Amino acid sequence: MTPEERGRAAQESRPDLAPWTGTEMLLASILDAIHAHTAVAVAAAGGKPSVPDPTPRPGIPPKKTTARRLSDEQRRALDPRLRSEPREA
Repeated sequence: MTPEERGRAAQESRPDLAPWTGTEMLLASILDAIHAHTAVAVAAAGGKPSVPDPTPRPGIPPKKTTARRLSDEQRRALDPRLRSEPREA
């Protein structure tokens, strides 16, 4: 797998659709607890902690979805005004 393919797969991954074992669920819970304890420690030290996002789990769709970017070729195919423009090298 090339680095580009790995990057694309990481951006398009949906952990909520993959089956998880009990161990993976436990690790996600531990990670959430670590983030919560870090926020408490920052607040106790007088800082303003950010609210930690929970680790994505199976069956729970992500709250934030990233918009997919269209390539120049895809834009040209959709918008007739762009079809006559010269292609960038």
